[in-house]
Amino acid sequence: MSEQGVAERTSAAAAESGSAPRKVVASVKEFVSAHGGSARAVLQPIGRAGVRITLVGSDGVLGDEVVADLPTARAVAAAAGVDVADGWDRELISSATPAPGHARKMAGWVANS
Repeated sequence: MSEQGVAERTSAAAAESGSAPRKVVASVKEFVSAHGGSARAVLQPIGRAGVRITLVGSDGVLGDEVVADLPTARAVAAAAGVDVADGWDRELISSATPAPGHARKMAGWVANS
């Protein structure tokens, strides 16, 4: 079986069970610990790539992780003890304080065009 087929089956199994990848959970917990001890997450579907878990630490710093699907993203947030926001509301937006250069970094290759 191809690597893609294995990845698709693994993703489907994670979605059905709502399991959270250990490395992603550890990364989110590390982010929370480094940025004030709490964070809120916004789950944003990004097409075939999956779902971006955008984190806003209690100090306003932004972080993110990408997982296969919404059930996995919800499982990661639950396992890491992170509250999931309904979306980018006024309070959450005003609490985010991106570091200088953050937008350029997030733009990737587009920023250098």
